[in-house]
Amino acid sequence: MAAFTGVSSTSLISRDLSRQCLAPTKISGLKLVSFSTSGRTNLPLSFRHLQVSCAAKPETVEKVCDIVRKQLALKDDISVSGESKFAALGADSLDTVEIVMGLEEAFGITVEEESAQTIATVQDAADLIEKLCEKSA
Repeated sequence: MAAFTGVSSTSLISRDLSRQCLAPTKISGLKLVSFSTSGRTNLPLSFRHLQVSCAAKPETVEKVCDIVRKQLALKDDISVSGESKFAALGADSLDTVEIVMGLEEAFGITVEEESAQTIATVQDAADLIEKLCEKSA
């Protein structure tokens, strides 16, 4: 799923109309890619800075969290979210392989070894799952 997030800009009250105050919106857990124009443009002020983020659906992230919690036998008081790193949750390389196998089974996908090695967080796993599910659809 792709989401587009603009950056709000407000002109400061001054004689110099080129000065602007940019206030980017921070969204936790998303990988943000920024595109900004330089120089002159005919785009309205609100479109001069655009961020594109690709993030998995919340239900996919939640399902991945549940699988990670189960695979690592985590206690209920340990928080697992999209930002959670497998290593920080106590996973070693064998645990990560078992997590990937659990994800493959739960989502009916096959994760290539190269792709599996890029997974470090729950969000990484959820994003990869959605990408693979889109390809197979």
